[in-house]
Amino acid sequence: GDVVTTAEEVEAFKIVKAIVAGTISAKRVAMRDAKSYCSVLIDDNNRKPLCRLRLDSATKKYLGVFDGDKNEVKFPIASVEDIYEHAEVLRESARQYAE
Repeated sequence: GDVVTTAEEVEAFKIVKAIVAGTISAKRVAMRDAKSYCSVLIDDNNRKPLCRLRLDSATKKYLGVFDGDKNEVKFPIASVEDIYEHAEVLRESARQYAE
């Protein structure tokens, strides 16, 4: 099956980019879509994951953010707007790559 990037994923990506723009250059924030989730990477480098958008399920959506040990912590979200509630966690994730 083909990987289809949905409008919702694009919207979520824009929100994430806006949130971390003050922490890291927005130009460095890239999106890479996979089958089960959409990765937001710094420098389009999969060793620099900022977060994962898990929006494909109609019932359960998650924002996955990586801690300092690269473990994914999943936050349930009802809609992409809920990503704003996790702004601080996202900025913390971005800070790891900001230097």
